[in-house]
Amino acid sequence: MSARIMDGNPVARAIRSKVGAAIVSLRKSNVEPSLVTVIVGNDPASQAYLKTKQAACTAVGIKSRNIELPRDTPQSALEKSIRDLNQDETVTGILVQLPLPDGLDEASAVASIAEEKDVDGLNPCNLGRLAEKTAKLVPCTPKGVIVLLKYYQVGIAGKHAVLINRTKLIGRPLTQLLLNEDATVTVCHSKTTRLADLARQADILLTAIGRRSEFTVGPAMIKPGAAVVDIGTSIVGDKLLGDVDFDSATRVASFITPVPGGVGPLTVSMLLYNSLITASMQHGLEMEFPLEQMASSA
Repeated sequence: MSARIMDGNPVARAIRSKVGAAIVSLRKSNVEPSLVTVIVGNDPASQAYLKTKQAACTAVGIKSRNIELPRDTPQSALEKSIRDLNQDETVTGILVQLPLPDGLDEASAVASIAEEKDVDGLNPCNLGRLAEKTAKLVPCTPKGVIVLLKYYQVGIAGKHAVLINRTKLIGRPLTQLLLNEDATVTVCHSKTTRLADLARQADILLTAIGRRSEFTVGPAMIKPGAAVVDIGTSIVGDKLLGDVDFDSATRVASFITPVPGGVGPLTVSMLLYNSLITASMQHGLEMEFPLEQMASSA
């Protein structure tokens, strides 16, 4: 068996093309999408992501700028910056770059973002709508995973999905999205016993740990014929690696995502899509397009 590679680039390009066309239409209605990222400190991974984000925004016609705050910024100053952006009518989308430095309350900061400007979909109101299946703004990486699976026509309904991650940013919203797609979901984490046994039961195995030196998914953890979605990222030497031992896993799985080039391109494209939605929502316009339908027919 040799797994089919779930390359994220084709679907990411398709989404970006549609977002760009929709932004041209917005401009005809005098709407100018503008995304502002608030970053605290100078974490190298965050800085690299910001460069990628800004380039992607420029390519589709979204104005993008950063507010860079020093690492010792107090919670009150951070949240004041966010509230000021909430009140700025020229700003249609706000992103707080996570993780924040130790000592800052991420949940409180994210909750400070106006729900209609929340491009990450992490405001409690938007997460609540996700559980009700009414969310228009969905966390970028989890939504990208669902779009990628559908693009490659990996069935989700009725399948057993095992997710190795329970974070607020990825694991919890992705669990809800998988449930919304009628999967049976098992969530694993650092306190899970018999993790390898549970992983081997998965029709769809999803992992997002990002500590390759401590945790690797090898072929013995993969059910023959399973779809494997690798969301983890680690720098090992001069290479970017996922959680999965890719070469050996391809001989067991039926579908697998590479790192880089799998889920990553979808994360950025979903940020652009959410930026389009926030801009249109604030002006009473409907600019959504069916991501899953577009992907499955591509």
